[in-house]
Amino acid sequence: MFWPVPLLYVLWGIRRSTRLRTYVPARGADVPRVTVIIPARDEALNIGRCVASVLASTYANLEVIIVDDHSSDDTGAIARRLVEHDARARVTVPPPLPAGWYGKQWACAHAASLATGDLLLFTDADTDHAPDLAPRAVRALTERHADLLTVVGRQETVTFWERAVQPAVFLSIMLTMGNSEAMSASRNPKRKAANGQFLLMRRDVYDAEGGHERVRAYVAEDIMFAHTWTARGRAVHILLAEDLLATRMYRSLGDIIRGWSKNVWAGTKHLLPQNRIARGLGRISLPFMPLIGLLPHALIALALAGIVSREWLWPAVAAYVLGTIGLYLVFTAMRLPRSSALLHPLGCAMSAYIFALAALRGDRTEWKGRLNRAA
Repeated sequence: MFWPVPLLYVLWGIRRSTRLRTYVPARGADVPRVTVIIPARDEALNIGRCVASVLASTYANLEVIIVDDHSSDDTGAIARRLVEHDARARVTVPPPLPAGWYGKQWACAHAASLATGDLLLFTDADTDHAPDLAPRAVRALTERHADLLTVVGRQETVTFWERAVQPAVFLSIMLTMGNSEAMSASRNPKRKAANGQFLLMRRDVYDAEGGHERVRAYVAEDIMFAHTWTARGRAVHILLAEDLLATRMYRSLGDIIRGWSKNVWAGTKHLLPQNRIARGLGRISLPFMPLIGLLPHALIALALAGIVSREWLWPAVAAYVLGTIGLYLVFTAMRLPRSSALLHPLGCAMSAYIFALAALRGDRTEWKGRLNRAA
């Protein structure tokens, strides 16, 4: 049975990837100015931790702009309390969202127009930054001569459904990535990826490439930054930073379903040939991708029920055991709960449901009260 083989590929990719931790933090009074931009819409549960962690950075030349994107909760009030005595930081509210823009991109573009930094760091409101994250990222961007540096951090999973579903989705993503050095070195735009939770960019390149306006109509704006900049000869690099950046994306099963059903197709379709046939086949096949992980379990059930030959039973059991061991090792390497290896069948089933929703919705997305049709 082939099921353990993809897990070995993921494990190999993680082991071969470069960690941000290997870079010495950039220090001194002459370091380039970094503007950290945090777009936030209805993030009252997360914004406090995020802003506090960014302000605790050891980076010497920091500006922080929090964008209260017309929140209906206390996001703005919480952020203002946190920054009222810190001259490095401020809260701003963007103008009303214009047609043709996604809210996050508009918020980021507004903040970028106010920024004074030589480097722009776009980060999500549900992230938690280690004090040496920004200094190490600046050093890495400089030494690697990168125009855009993105890092993949640790995903926090707290509730039962987070532990069941999130690792299964992340595993599907990791199967498309390989190792960080191969991705960074590639000149093929479709081999590139970026993580919108942490995008460090050179300001002059950002302006020259049209900033967020170029990706204003894409749900997966991070992927499109990576693809479009690479196509135009810019250097886009990706590193792992599980010990320096943590993110808790969703807190309930409902949020998981709504969030991933918005993002999965948006991130997948740009990896396909840009024609109707390829996109149609991609949408049809999308829900079946997570079901690969259920093949051993299905064969065991079918063999025990006598629907298929009993000769399939022991190979299926062996594939299940090896697969569970492989998942244990992969989730350990990804700093995800090891117990998620046992919950993986449930995670695969829920992922298939989420991917099916994404396929049905296609380019029509809704998030936090805003309905859009993606490019």
